[in-house]
Amino acid sequence: MTNQTDAVALQPKVLLEVFNRQQCAFRQYASLGYAKRIEALDALLNGVLSREDLLVEALKTDFGHRSAHETRLLEIIPLVDEIRYVKRNLRRWMKTRMAPVNWQFLPSRAKIIYQPLGVVGVIGAWNYPVLLTLSPLVNALAAGNHVMIKPSELAPSTANAIQQMIRGAFPEEYVTVITGGRDVAEVFSTLPFDHLLYTGSNRVGRLVMKAAAENLTPVTLELGGKSPALVHQSYSTAIAADRICSAKFWNAGQTCVAPDYALVSSHKLDEFVRSSETVISKRYPRPASNDDYTHMISQAAWRRMQDLVEDAQNKGAQIVRPYSATEIFTAENRVFPPTLIVGADSSMRVMQEEIFGPILPVVSYPSFEDALDFINDRPRPLALYYFDRNNSRIEKVLEQTVSGGVTINDCIFHFPQHALPFGGVGPSGMGNYHGLAGFVTFSKKKGVLLQNALVGSFLSRTLKPPYTSLADRLIAFLLVRSKPQSIQRFTLDGEK
Repeated sequence: MTNQTDAVALQPKVLLEVFNRQQCAFRQYASLGYAKRIEALDALLNGVLSREDLLVEALKTDFGHRSAHETRLLEIIPLVDEIRYVKRNLRRWMKTRMAPVNWQFLPSRAKIIYQPLGVVGVIGAWNYPVLLTLSPLVNALAAGNHVMIKPSELAPSTANAIQQMIRGAFPEEYVTVITGGRDVAEVFSTLPFDHLLYTGSNRVGRLVMKAAAENLTPVTLELGGKSPALVHQSYSTAIAADRICSAKFWNAGQTCVAPDYALVSSHKLDEFVRSSETVISKRYPRPASNDDYTHMISQAAWRRMQDLVEDAQNKGAQIVRPYSATEIFTAENRVFPPTLIVGADSSMRVMQEEIFGPILPVVSYPSFEDALDFINDRPRPLALYYFDRNNSRIEKVLEQTVSGGVTINDCIFHFPQHALPFGGVGPSGMGNYHGLAGFVTFSKKKGVLLQNALVGSFLSRTLKPPYTSLADRLIAFLLVRSKPQSIQRFTLDGEK
């Protein structure tokens, strides 16, 4: 067997050959039972734990500087914990589930089985390149699939580290890592996978979906969007500011579920800004030399942040940066300081684009209803965060807004909950994974009817041509059971 595929996979023919080998292996060994799936998950778990330090260093190299604590807290630990969670629950998930049969077919029986799809493709993201590349792998392996992985080319050191780890843990015909640039990713997305998961931008997600459509490949798209953090005026401003700013400035804001902007009552705007300044000064003093503060992934990303701030400032926003004037922030060192944009409005780029960096626009609202309208007037976000102690208002927010996921009175922490499905909606994505949801996403949920001999014989005699008067009576009987008593017309509330 050949070694793991690397940049030589620029040629579409080479990538297709790797895919064909995986497909042949799947047909030869399908379907892997519980014991082999657990063995695969153990191999991945051991690979991650044994190379933890190498992964931390690779991420630090890709970002210029990446907090080791953040890497372990936000990538390694959630990944390891998910593998262990899946192992604990996999036997139960794999069990055949009996299903009820329509009364007309009794005593026939029905069941649902979960079957591996085949060869699954995973296109990872650069911002959390370990977690967002290997977490889908966990789910795909649990479902019994073979997997091809394309890590992001924007984090090449981490991609190489993942490739080496996978190479040492799995044969190529079972799991393989394809490295290379954007052109490789474009070819990768055209392969006739049985399922393809992509994590990244909305723009590229459209291209991936278009390429997959040529093969009718089902896709899961984990995109992003402008996730709001809404603070009710009755909630503690200090607590809300601490939790919003902490989540926002993890990984220097380069987090798909980071709060993109804060919605604060106009009565509490100044108080929230002061509290946010206090939080930033406490958690990230001297960010240019702070080991706990992560750098931007590239100089281009740094310059984009600078452009967003300058655009907002030129249009009348107040820029707040609580740091020492002696610190130096340049595109060359890729350190962009935590920044508040107070008085942001819809005319500014920072409120039109997903920020994906350490900039927090603070938007004031005159009333609670206005805040909900503000959220609902915009594309549906990947996440929504609401801060309030009143249960009726919490339920109102949950009912009247649509988002990929929600955390109440905090930010981001719905993401690592293994029992909750994770995924976007509309422009923030489609489909979901994590835990059971991921197992189902990468499985074929097959419905099976076990026809009873007597029922089958009866149906053949009565409800197949040539039809008789008995068929007429049976059809009439079945229709009468559901015949409406009167003609009714559905109306919406308020319709006349």
